[in-house]
Amino acid sequence: VDRTEVVRSSLHPVFSKVFTVDYYFEEVQKLRFEVYDTHSGPSGLSCQEDDFLGGMECTLGQIVAQKKVTRPLLLKFGRNAGKSTITVIAEDISGNNGYVELSFRARKLDDKDLFSKSDPFLELYRVNDDQDLQLVYRTEVVKNNLSPVWEPFKVSLSSLCSCEETRPLKCLVWDYDSRGKHDFIGEFSTTFEEMQKASGEGQAQWDCVNPKYKQKRRNYKNSGVVVLADLKFHRVYSFLDYIMGGCQIHFTVAIDFTASNGDPRNSCSLHYINPYQPNEYLKALVCVGEICQDYDSDKRFSALGFGARIPPKYEVSHDFAINFNPEDDECEGIQGVVEAYQNCLPRVQLYGPTNVAPIISKVARVAAAEERTAEASQYYILLILTDGVVTDMADTREAIVRASRLPMSIIIVGVGNADFTDMQVLDGDDGVLRSPRGEPALRDIVQFVPFRELKNASPAALAKCVLAEVPKQVVEYYSHRGLPPRGLGTPAPEASPGCTP
Repeated sequence: VDRTEVVRSSLHPVFSKVFTVDYYFEEVQKLRFEVYDTHSGPSGLSCQEDDFLGGMECTLGQIVAQKKVTRPLLLKFGRNAGKSTITVIAEDISGNNGYVELSFRARKLDDKDLFSKSDPFLELYRVNDDQDLQLVYRTEVVKNNLSPVWEPFKVSLSSLCSCEETRPLKCLVWDYDSRGKHDFIGEFSTTFEEMQKASGEGQAQWDCVNPKYKQKRRNYKNSGVVVLADLKFHRVYSFLDYIMGGCQIHFTVAIDFTASNGDPRNSCSLHYINPYQPNEYLKALVCVGEICQDYDSDKRFSALGFGARIPPKYEVSHDFAINFNPEDDECEGIQGVVEAYQNCLPRVQLYGPTNVAPIISKVARVAAAEERTAEASQYYILLILTDGVVTDMADTREAIVRASRLPMSIIIVGVGNADFTDMQVLDGDDGVLRSPRGEPALRDIVQFVPFRELKNASPAALAKCVLAEVPKQVVEYYSHRGLPPRGLGTPAPEASPGCTP
């Protein structure tokens, strides 16, 4: 990707070089860092003549979730490089962090018209690095008025100043001419930083100066005064802001154990455990779980089953722990979930029906407890793996609508070759999902994916398809609640799913 500068004669170097990397929540982005003692200084990316001091591997998700990762440097074959460590720090530099609402007025502008007063409008420009002017906004024309009040307008911070608060801005005021030959009234320069400071002190006004008049007229002061009547800065929080603020993603998997999957002992069964190749349930579970585990500090995941007769009484259950511990349904890591699933299969009787509302409601109860904390600290993802259309569709719709008000998302992966047409209604992409009583979902929290459409795709492609909507759903929830990332104050944020550090 890139290499840092060389820090001379130091055993504790701090590198100033910043590596810019595109970040995608739905992908496992593996990174490797290598440290060398150079003899010739930086020359491209080749390090063949340099001494290898150690390396470290991790995922971008791990760095983002922890903000700061310190790991030991390892030599070849996994040997420790003494006590050497490397620390990597992540920072969101996307710049997609807000918009500004501005309101300008003016007073005592020069009169440019012979038989009436000027018809002023204002143009706001950003000064680019090459000193070219980039038009940011042009106000409406206020007819026949030397003290106009222009309508408030909104611009993104990126458009206004490229997210650099000290970048020069230039405002020009004109007298409108219907033929396009507008008469120049005056101009002034400022910065967004100056605007904020002056607005806070109640002194946000500038002399509107015509340089030609200033040069020719000895007593010239200005061609009017432009006043910043109001400035409101709306911070837009991104998914990265919430994750780097400490928001944990809790992952729960729910597996369909209904009889329609087929006898697990039969190689045609969707639950058949092939020693050489994972079945569709395991493929979907692992590819999604490996993404989510980077964002959960304790790496423990709830694993539930539905639609089976379970011991000891072999009564049908629609929300049982597949580790058969109702007091603690969590498993250690994704591998723990896989092992619990494999151990569960011979102990249950596949039955039915395919009811998923109980599990949605179960996770929703946990999410509801988190909602009451009024903090952006815990978000829940429920992965439902099923081989057919749900039987309790009405109850499922009701449960999803209720859950749409909570910090949770639902991913449904349809395995096998069943007709999943009726499942598409749960995914709000084609319209707002409503409960049987007609109540609309507050937001779209369901993503439905038929596994067969991605059967031959790589695990990374499946994870990308399944998890692509999660960042937007996380931001939408906390934005609707007016909850900023932890540690970033209390102003109500606006929604922004953007996530490029």
